[in-house]
Amino acid sequence: MYPGDGGQPGSGAYPGAAGYPAYPACPAASEGGKGRRLRLGAAVGAAVVVLASIGVGVYALADDGGGGGSPSSQGPGGPGAPGGQGGPFGGPGGSGGSGGDGGGSGGQGPQPEQSQPPKVRSGSVTDAVSGISLPIPKGWYGQQANAGAQVTSDESYKCPGDTASTCTKGGAYSAPALLLGAKGGTAEEIAKADIAKNAEESYGSKSYGGITSHDVLDSKAVTVAGQKGYFVRWKAVTSKGADGIVESLAFPSPANAKQMVVVRFGVDADQKETVLDDMTKGIKVSTGSGNGQDV
Repeated sequence: MYPGDGGQPGSGAYPGAAGYPAYPACPAASEGGKGRRLRLGAAVGAAVVVLASIGVGVYALADDGGGGGSPSSQGPGGPGAPGGQGGPFGGPGGSGGSGGDGGGSGGQGPQPEQSQPPKVRSGSVTDAVSGISLPIPKGWYGQQANAGAQVTSDESYKCPGDTASTCTKGGAYSAPALLLGAKGGTAEEIAKADIAKNAEESYGSKSYGGITSHDVLDSKAVTVAGQKGYFVRWKAVTSKGADGIVESLAFPSPANAKQMVVVRFGVDADQKETVLDDMTKGIKVSTGSGNGQDV
């Protein structure tokens, strides 16, 4: 679901953290070219915030901007973080990272002081801006960024439509709706408006040969971290390799009710759909330093 660097969700649904400025993306360029990139549908200016790579989306692109990188790989696409590659869904790349597939251009090569966010192997990872924490499924890892958080599957494989790239089995990332360019005034409106972007960023690239059709699996209200939210889930049928299951979830930030949060999920269709249910239910109010700051 995420094409990515060996470290991120490897399947197509979420390109690594390329889409968000600062938060989802950013498999470190220092990892040599295997940084997965989450593709973020909305091209959010990297200057807004530097996001760490998040594992949602179709694939993570390998380090394009740091020199000496390996073939690009895909994963959920959030924006690129310092020294990292672009985010999961093809958002702009952070300093030292490249933009996600279909996203912005890469930044300068990694500097000695730059490194990718630490990988959290169990429990949860905090999105301090939105005041929430994302659960980390078994066999996945989490990373925190300045404007969000992401979780990515450890399982990766050669992308069926582009064997020079690496895809991951799944990923997810959170970010303020504003940064993703999500339209709408309610959780339902935002989730319904975002799902097509999520699907395209996760499985619409050449890594899976593009999306040929989709089926709506679910669309309903849900309570997330004590907030009234809404999610839409699709099965994206691809022309090559694994189909994908993508979900866009929207809800008010527990730290700032005026700020809407979007969580993009993407997993290969051969994965259990319950992983999305469990992650959705497992999103909690952060006990960390959530500040609900405006972005």
